[in-house]
Amino acid sequence: MKPTSKIIPLKNTEITGGFWADKQKLNREVTIHSVYDRFAETGRFEAFKVNWKEGEPNKPHIFWDSDVAKWLESAAYIIAKTPDPELEKIIDETVDLIDKNRWDDGYFNICYTLFEPEDRFTARYNHELYCAGHLMEAAVAYYYATGKDKFLKIMCDYADMIEKAFVTEKWAEFDSPGHEEIELALVKLYRATGENRYLELSKYFVDVRGSEEDSYTQAHKPVREQDEAVGHSVRAVYLYSGMADLAAEYGDESLFNAADTLFDSMAKKKMYITGGLGQTCVGEAFLGDYDLPETSSYCETCADIGYILFAQRMSAIKPDRKYDDAAELALYNGFLCGLSLDGKGFFYDNSIEVDLIGINNPHDNRHRPFYPITQRLEVFSCSCCPPNVTRLIANIGEFACTENDGTLWLHHFMGGEFKGEGKAIRVETLYPENGKMKITCSGNFTLALRLPSWCRSYTLSGGKNATLKEDGFIYVDVTDGEVIEYTLDMPVRFIQANPKVRQCCGRVAVQRGPVVYCAEGVDNPLPLKGLYVDPKNGATLVEAPEYGISTIELDGYIRPESDELYYDYDESFTEQKIKLIPYYAYANRGESDMLVWLTKK
Repeated sequence: MKPTSKIIPLKNTEITGGFWADKQKLNREVTIHSVYDRFAETGRFEAFKVNWKEGEPNKPHIFWDSDVAKWLESAAYIIAKTPDPELEKIIDETVDLIDKNRWDDGYFNICYTLFEPEDRFTARYNHELYCAGHLMEAAVAYYYATGKDKFLKIMCDYADMIEKAFVTEKWAEFDSPGHEEIELALVKLYRATGENRYLELSKYFVDVRGSEEDSYTQAHKPVREQDEAVGHSVRAVYLYSGMADLAAEYGDESLFNAADTLFDSMAKKKMYITGGLGQTCVGEAFLGDYDLPETSSYCETCADIGYILFAQRMSAIKPDRKYDDAAELALYNGFLCGLSLDGKGFFYDNSIEVDLIGINNPHDNRHRPFYPITQRLEVFSCSCCPPNVTRLIANIGEFACTENDGTLWLHHFMGGEFKGEGKAIRVETLYPENGKMKITCSGNFTLALRLPSWCRSYTLSGGKNATLKEDGFIYVDVTDGEVIEYTLDMPVRFIQANPKVRQCCGRVAVQRGPVVYCAEGVDNPLPLKGLYVDPKNGATLVEAPEYGISTIELDGYIRPESDELYYDYDESFTEQKIKLIPYYAYANRGESDMLVWLTKK
């Protein structure tokens, strides 16, 4: 199968206003520097000197290479849009250290060089290929941003060495990565260099799966036979992203169909209403279908990032709003929750419910293996998420549009300019504050506008032959200079879960557009589960610039207080205003209870 469209690359995008322009400004001015400072303090950048001695602080860890690599990639994306000599200097100095300390055969890994040089590629779980993949992605991003090819050439040497170890000479002691990532990185390296061996190496790492009998790392079956998302959630979505890349490059319909089945497994049976993935801390893994616990939810930020990457690739191959709807849900909720409003703090895992009494009660803790943290931190011992957040925000323009010869698809709504080949659009919007979009077109082409599945009505003016197709896009013919007005109706909606999700029965969540809302104890009387909402009652939007979009006020209820442990049911309720804030904004005003699923009256 031939891909329907291709992603419009970062160099042809410019985020110019609205929600994501604000997030990129915060990322550029605050977050990227905060993450660098924390990584410098904890020894991650110093480790690239590869001279750590026993007894010194900050002993390098097996995944530190990847932490810094994602930061380098983030900085490259920022430089690509806004030149920054300070960031460029840090990247160049780090690249020089990699060049100085790599092996003669091209190998580079801090921990193995320092501690176990004789054991290269003997331990499948030790992140060597994962770290290599992130360094490759950083090298490609920096090459595109600056034209400098030193980093790229170093990573090509590394890829050549990996090919020898795993394919031509076969001296590596395992066959597939224990933590996937290099699969999609090698495709990027191929696209940047045109060297087909890198594409073939990626294909090898994907096709060889099935020999390890290890579902935790998705090696339990050949990938084309896998039909359920299992194991470590981040590893899974990185693998699936690599599968999508290979399906596009090789026109492999069987691989695409397998990836599509795995996508549905997550989106239809294992995804939280926030777009969060990975239901348990045990192995940071998926649970069974419809098993979505709340207070012990895991939902690693990196899993949502990988999910968004996977959906982007699938919708480029075969545009379908199901991919973009899921990505959008994750983007505005599960992913964005991973970053504090001031741009300095992060969640590694993202809770669906915070119950401080349960968390602080030692008796209750005996029965629960895990509670997510309740306040964001600036750095973690395993700090994979912070630089993953910075790189996605810096590169967010690449998620907006795809194109082919005659059509430009608008997948995600953000204010900016997006230039295809012989066609371009300028989008003016405050989305997700409202659903209004003004789209100015350059060139004569077909514009495909996603109609989100949550939208029940819309208006469209301008263009000709507007047609809503089964893929969930409205196709409209436009001419040079034409202005399209596209408005999505965005009421407050009350969502119920499938009864199979036993944890949510009898409760509702509140959503407006792509944004899920929550109640915090700082705004509402406790316990939050004592609040009742009636979907038939009114909902009022309240402007809240501090959150980036409006909050919601509901006409709700509470039960009269009682000292009795149990008492006869009656219809007594007291009216109570309930304040809801965007889920991504919780835990920015101190420690507080939080609830997404509210009791229905």
